Amino acid sequence: MNFIGIVAALSAFMGIWLGHVAVRKIEFISPTIWLPTMLFATSGAVIEIFSLTTVNRPLSTVFGILGITLLWDALEFTRQQRRVRKGHAPANPRNPRHVKILAEYPFATTVDLLKNLPLTDN
Repeated sequence: MNFIGIVAALSAFMGIWLGHVAVRKIEFISPTIWLPTMLFATSGAVIEIFSLTTVNRPLSTVFGILGITLLWDALEFTRQQRRVRKGHAPANPRNPRHVKILAEYPFATTVDLLKNLPLTDN
């Protein structure tokens, strides 16, 4: 039996889900944006090298998907910061970097729009 399809699907789902959550959480608490960006980019590049040098195909698949996900997440830190500036993602008033954003960008907010209750017609 060939399990590479299932391995790839599970790796993609878990990698994207964990990456999404990690980017939101780390960007929210990190005082700098460059450090997590560099860590994710470096980790992604190293894991991609593992993918190229591993002879086990399912493991190579996992490494390839995880590596490219980390490389993409490295870009997402900058995009998440832009979302904070536009008010599309909440700013952390205890994070010095976000305090500057709140002062400089009028649409930046501490309200998490994803946690609001839906509007209802009464």
